[in-house]
Amino acid sequence: MLGSFFAGWEIVLILAVVLILFGAKKLPELARGEPSDETEKTLRTLTESLTLWLAQGFGVGRIPFGPGTFGSLVGLIWFALLLQTGNCWLYLAGALCGLALTVWLCGAAEKILKQTDPESVVLDEIAALPVCFLPWVVGEWFRNFELPAVESFFNARTWGQTAVLFVLFRLFDILKPWPLRQSQRLPGGWGVTIDDVLAAIYVALISLPFVFNPPASSLP
Repeated sequence: MLGSFFAGWEIVLILAVVLILFGAKKLPELARGEPSDETEKTLRTLTESLTLWLAQGFGVGRIPFGPGTFGSLVGLIWFALLLQTGNCWLYLAGALCGLALTVWLCGAAEKILKQTDPESVVLDEIAALPVCFLPWVVGEWFRNFELPAVESFFNARTWGQTAVLFVLFRLFDILKPWPLRQSQRLPGGWGVTIDDVLAAIYVALISLPFVFNPPASSLP
């Protein structure tokens, strides 16, 4: 799974190189402060393409069926990467930074696509999913001062419980009980992102009794 993530960053690097190569021919114009219309159009096109690629979950959102579900699956990879930090504060900081970036990128994607909360924009699902597991992560940190291992959520004993949290997140995101649907009225990327965060909070609250009074087979 992690290999898929790093493969995505290789694509980012390739896009950055392409951007540099396209811009190199126009550097003299840019240095004189006189970029041509063609240069501006090229840079704008590349910027918009990169923005959409990120907002669409590294291209996952372009899958013609169930883009939100596939985006949430990528969210499990983001969750695993945050666990790899080994520190609760880094986990929280990474999750918050991811959500802040999502608000900005999703808002920009709305403007590019000229649509409100487009189905192809799934970065909000990716960024919000780690919030579902916050009770497990924080509970383990306070018990042992370390984050649970990634494997503790995906082994033969616990994968079913991880799947339950995943399914609950998708259900809340699809059904949008109060105040999820109302939160979509917020402007720009806030309206795209906040409903997913609230869906994840609902899942986290539901899991609280299992964290503080865990059965023998519970996570982590």
